[in-house]
Amino acid sequence: MAHLLSTSCSLNIPPSCKKPKCLLVNQCSSSGFPASFSLPTSTSRSKMLILHGKGPKRSSTIYAMAVSLSQESKAQPGSSFPQETGEAGSPKKVMVIGGDGYCGWATALHLSNRNYEVAIVDNLVRRLFDHQLGLDSLTPISSIHNRIRCWKSLTGKDIQLHIGDICDFEFLAETFKSFEPDAVVHFGEQRSAPYSMIDRSRAVFTQQNNVIGTLNVLFAIKEYRDECHLVKLGTMGEYGTPNIDIEEGYITITHNGRTDTLPYPKQASSFYHLSKVHDSHNIAFTCKAWGIRATDLNQGVVYGLRTDETAMHDELCNRFDYDGVFGTALNRFCVQAAVGHPLTVYGKGGQTRGYLDIRDTVQCVELAIANPAQRGEFRVFNQFTEQFSVNELAALVTKAGEKLGIEVKTVSVPNPRVEAEEHYYNAKHTKLIELGLKPHLLSDALLDSLLNFAIKYKDRVDPKQIMPSVSWRKIGVKPKTVAV
Repeated sequence: MAHLLSTSCSLNIPPSCKKPKCLLVNQCSSSGFPASFSLPTSTSRSKMLILHGKGPKRSSTIYAMAVSLSQESKAQPGSSFPQETGEAGSPKKVMVIGGDGYCGWATALHLSNRNYEVAIVDNLVRRLFDHQLGLDSLTPISSIHNRIRCWKSLTGKDIQLHIGDICDFEFLAETFKSFEPDAVVHFGEQRSAPYSMIDRSRAVFTQQNNVIGTLNVLFAIKEYRDECHLVKLGTMGEYGTPNIDIEEGYITITHNGRTDTLPYPKQASSFYHLSKVHDSHNIAFTCKAWGIRATDLNQGVVYGLRTDETAMHDELCNRFDYDGVFGTALNRFCVQAAVGHPLTVYGKGGQTRGYLDIRDTVQCVELAIANPAQRGEFRVFNQFTEQFSVNELAALVTKAGEKLGIEVKTVSVPNPRVEAEEHYYNAKHTKLIELGLKPHLLSDALLDSLLNFAIKYKDRVDPKQIMPSVSWRKIGVKPKTVAV
């Protein structure tokens, strides 16, 4: 069990989530992340979180913190997956890096519910981005401490929490030695293409944070848990939009009479996507050089809000981004329809991508963990279930809105990105299906549910955040600030 390095905290927990056996010790702000810490840039890399408490001036340096972990977890009714075990028959230990984020939080709860022993590692910087850019989740989200404490009270299951920056190798090494993971699920990266294109400092931060963080994870596995399986969240955006079919990671080609199987060509379209390409190359190299076992999940665009676990209580609710920086296409369209704003189609709207429900994200991650790569193997799975163009999504939302009595209009806006707006797109995605993925395809019922969620929380929508504000061509060196 990780050491608790801080000594006091006051948490506001709803009465329905209070139980005597639930204990969390940490010094924190009421928002769930440190009251002040700096965003690392090219000239400043924060290696610790400095927390400033109320009352007398003081600060505490925290390398790691955790809630206690018991072995008293019981299987949830209806679980179709066998319990995974680690050494000596104990529950399999999974470290979820970036476990406070959109995909990470849903995955951490899902794995815990399936009787994995889970530890979340996160520096909570995603919440800081919202404050810096004047953004907010459509759905109210609780602090990570309240979330974990509520999960414990509802299920009796512990999730460890380690707060720190994986770019600080000392912190990451101590976390590895403390938790001893059998698998690492790595969501802990700056995941927005528009964010990486705001200005020079955020482009540099994205690449430094993502590439160095992943390198540190690879070194930690090599030094402290060489049998550990890395499950890394990649992106379908690494491939771009080639005029040939997209294979799952590798392509067999014949050139001048000779044949070879090579990594599929990469055509990244932002500094964020480029950081993912660098990650893939680094992971492939270390699998070959060090014998690391790794699965790269090249994920499509995720939509949806609820999983079985996040729907258990309001305190467990996931974030739902609708803005032009972090919001994904379908989620944004549902919010725009709910508030009477025309759906904003970029350019011609023929941009086609792979999409998947967040319930399938957590299912794919579990399948990868339960069926690990071999020593020295670098597997690539294309993680999506359906393909849609932007125009097709807009038509689906328009139709769903009409059923709810909402008049939905669509408008074409100048495309802020540099991308093909009409193109061929046919990506293979069979490997996860072969492992047992049962997709939740986009249905009228799901669209109805998303629209109703958007309507429920439409008073929280900031209309100023709907239109795109980041231009691929206009990015400059001057730091971009938010006008209040």
